[in-house]
Amino acid sequence: MEQPLLTVAALTHRYGERVALDNVSFDVQRGERFGLLGPNGGGKTTLFRILSTLVRPQTGTVLIDGKPIDRHRIGVVFQSPSLDKQLTVRENLMHQGHIYGLSGKPLRERIDELLARFSLSDRAGDIAGKLSGGLRRRVEIAKGLLHRPELLLLDEPSTGLDPLARREVASHLTELRERDGVTVLLTTHIMEEAEGCHRLALLDRGHLVALDTPAKLKDQVGGDVVSIVSREPDRLREKISAKFNVPATVVGHTVRIERPRGHEFIPALVEAFPGEIESVSVGKPTLEDVFVHLTGRRFEGEES
Repeated sequence: MEQPLLTVAALTHRYGERVALDNVSFDVQRGERFGLLGPNGGGKTTLFRILSTLVRPQTGTVLIDGKPIDRHRIGVVFQSPSLDKQLTVRENLMHQGHIYGLSGKPLRERIDELLARFSLSDRAGDIAGKLSGGLRRRVEIAKGLLHRPELLLLDEPSTGLDPLARREVASHLTELRERDGVTVLLTTHIMEEAEGCHRLALLDRGHLVALDTPAKLKDQVGGDVVSIVSREPDRLREKISAKFNVPATVVGHTVRIERPRGHEFIPALVEAFPGEIESVSVGKPTLEDVFVHLTGRRFEGEES
């Protein structure tokens, strides 16, 4: 296998006594769409800040092609808006180009190319502050690509967007890989967005708890997931484990069972505990189920 584009090795970072990252290591191959998936406090925001060179790692290394990160080889799209709302779309891109030392005809041609790529040509003269959230995100991505980076870093790119805008962003990221060979690394807490990644690094409390394709991660869950809502979930869990000799856990107010052919188990379950079950559902494992399977806790929200 060829050398990875990005190598993260034994990365550890603390804020006082709190460990934000604990010996995190992974590689990102060229052309991948690689996702960092984690809940609040998982560590993905700290990791993103280190990858984007905003924070120096306290321990460990981050390399591109085996060398320290060169800012000109990465593009960064932050979760917080970075457009100047008083400038037009073209003026925002022009200003970004000047930061990277671009000017004149080459910069104008590159801006026109990206405006066309992201279907923004007819919006070039619009004031950025008047654009919809989806349009602003497309301009943000165009900004990050002006200097032709090999690696594009995106922090929660779909946050705050409606489903249509999310799909548009996903389509543009796919085109970047297929047409330009740009490697994409993104942080996310949105399961649909994570499903679109080639591989996912699952972070929890600063630890890398899993790393694989979405499909293989879900294969770690033992069959279907049966979820039972009860007024007394802890008591019901004990009864289910005793009667059926199956492992069950309580997550929130829900009793959770992993079982092959889970739909066949439901009639016996309901018959055994009449009046104690408010609702029951069965489904194939999701990425959220993977997180519960590995950590015993619900996946809750984005990192602050």
